[in-house]
Amino acid sequence: MRLVLYTLLILLYIINQFLFQPTLDYATGVIAVLALGISAVYARGLYRVSGFVFLLLGLLLFFWNGLVWHSIFLHFQTMLGLLSFFLVLPFIHSLIRVGRYDKNLSQFLQDRVTAMPALYKRSSLVCHFLGIFLNIAAIPLLTRSLEPSLQMLPKRDTDKFFSNSLLRSYALCLMWSPMEVLVSLTVDFTQTPYYWLLPIIVFNVLAVLLIDWALSGFRYKNISIPLAKESRSKSAHVSKKMLHLLGMLLVFVLLVSLVQHIVERGFLFSVVLLLIPFSFLWAAASRKAKSYLALAAPYWKQRTNGLADFFFMFLSAGLFVDMLSLSGLLSFLEPVFLAAAQTPFVLYLLIAGYFLLTSFIGLHSLVSLTFLLQFLLPVLPEVAGMPLAIVIITCALSPVMYSPFNLSVSMLTSELRISPYRIAGWNVGFAILCMLFGILVSALLEQTIY
Repeated sequence: MRLVLYTLLILLYIINQFLFQPTLDYATGVIAVLALGISAVYARGLYRVSGFVFLLLGLLLFFWNGLVWHSIFLHFQTMLGLLSFFLVLPFIHSLIRVGRYDKNLSQFLQDRVTAMPALYKRSSLVCHFLGIFLNIAAIPLLTRSLEPSLQMLPKRDTDKFFSNSLLRSYALCLMWSPMEVLVSLTVDFTQTPYYWLLPIIVFNVLAVLLIDWALSGFRYKNISIPLAKESRSKSAHVSKKMLHLLGMLLVFVLLVSLVQHIVERGFLFSVVLLLIPFSFLWAAASRKAKSYLALAAPYWKQRTNGLADFFFMFLSAGLFVDMLSLSGLLSFLEPVFLAAAQTPFVLYLLIAGYFLLTSFIGLHSLVSLTFLLQFLLPVLPEVAGMPLAIVIITCALSPVMYSPFNLSVSMLTSELRISPYRIAGWNVGFAILCMLFGILVSALLEQTIY
């Protein structure tokens, strides 16, 4: 039942992205309510608690807004783009397993590495660059590839290693990526040329990355890794496989960029559209279509039936976010930002606090940024554009490391089968450090240049 409902919901969502039919909007909403109901039965732990809290708050705001009863079916689509990604993700997982990319990447990461700090740095660096090309799919790929190297650690330590090395690096790579929508929106809003921002943001990213590596050196300094003995021929095979993987990623990114340009529905939606046909065609080109289908179909069914936690929490959060947007309850923040603009450093701290708060109440950074830009519009003539842009980009993307409702954290919790709030606890301190570093650099720029 879950398999049918989840699949039908995402199919209707995708179809309606092209047709924009009110009938399909209502049909999608009805299926979403049914999926929400059945997911509530199977959801567990903090996902269930969070889902019920969001659902209750969303319903209260719905009635407080005085909307007609049937319009509730139109307010569950905010998070469907994220959920659609979860639905198709097993197909790229299956391709990675059939092509043995995970095993070869694992050998590449472990090659001539004998200490945990070195493995941390290498995994962090690989995630940083894979994140640019593969975006969010770099996280499950590296999680699976690193597992053999971390078998000697207790599960809690392994989970923390993944959380720190992958999520921090992934968030940092987004901060300077011109393909990241939050960066593009900020550049457009502040009217600051991207090539002016790039050197400063890259400096910030490198500095924070080095701080993270230094901290990992202290944390893992006494843990060693057995050195794998590999022949030259095996090492050459691994290198060949890595080039094959890189070629696959480049082709995929180019195709996604092309589809994004054609359909104009965003990067994530383009990934969802392409992932299944691309995975099958690549497996067929590699002469592994039969083994790919034999693995992908049952694996997809298994993973889809296990998505109740995510469907319950994110469908409930979607209703809450929509109702909060309509209620205007956040409008009180506009005069607060206007008053803070008299002292730029206070304004920067307020922006950081705003993203810290909204990331824990279920607002996606993109939604939070949309609200924030409305609050900042009156103060834009009063503040310097480039420092403001650096603060917004740094603070808007830091939640990628820790927010329980961010796609990156949700994906890693799906891989590790742990609570997203545990990851939040491990990374929120470092995220605050990252925000403060960006604020200090911006304040220094504001004082010396403007």
